[in-house]
Amino acid sequence: MVTLRASSERGYADHGWLKSFHSFSFAGYYDPAHMGFGNLRVINEDRVAAGRGFGTHGHRDMEIISYVLSGELAHKDSMGNVKGIPPGDVQRMSAGTGVQHSEFNHAEGQTTHFLQIWIEPNVTGIPPSYEQKSFSDAEKRGQLRLVASPDGAQGSVTIHADARLYAGLLDGEESVELALDPKRKTYVHLVRGELEVNGQRLKTGDAAKLESEPRLQLAHGQSAEVLVFDLEA
Repeated sequence: MVTLRASSERGYADHGWLKSFHSFSFAGYYDPAHMGFGNLRVINEDRVAAGRGFGTHGHRDMEIISYVLSGELAHKDSMGNVKGIPPGDVQRMSAGTGVQHSEFNHAEGQTTHFLQIWIEPNVTGIPPSYEQKSFSDAEKRGQLRLVASPDGAQGSVTIHADARLYAGLLDGEESVELALDPKRKTYVHLVRGELEVNGQRLKTGDAAKLESEPRLQLAHGQSAEVLVFDLEA
């Protein structure tokens, strides 16, 4: 079964300096029909104005992934990490027993556009940790590149969760097939462009929820950038 979620159906918040779309219930947006999918809890698409950001705040027992689309995200945390996250980088922070961090856009005159993703961990009470890796466009072109996994396979960042995250770039005749375990759930989030997912057309910001499906087919992309989540049922 494939269920589509249109971009326009997402929650939206405009704080002036921050414009944010929420795929699932978050902060002031609450929809009992969209509390998460499998162990995927949050996909926030954020645009942060130049010189602004999220002040120091805390998390615990959550796997947090940042995926930057344009601009650069400045990260600072209580573990001593001070990092810049450019497009192409995937940042993973395991909150564990607790971590404090801030995120800012220090680029003058440029909006930072990024996705913040939360996945529920399969182990709690662990020491907090941080990891960041770069994945080139060439690695994602016409294929799905594993960028996060429980075992760090293929050079992906390691998450403490029963989930895998793939990123791909597809255009024109490029196509991808991925065998799925029908007992698990798959979530496809189209970051930008247009793309067919198992024969159904998605546009920027749309998503597809796959359940009891044996195969994922991505085709007929138009400047498409896509994230695919393999998740607990």
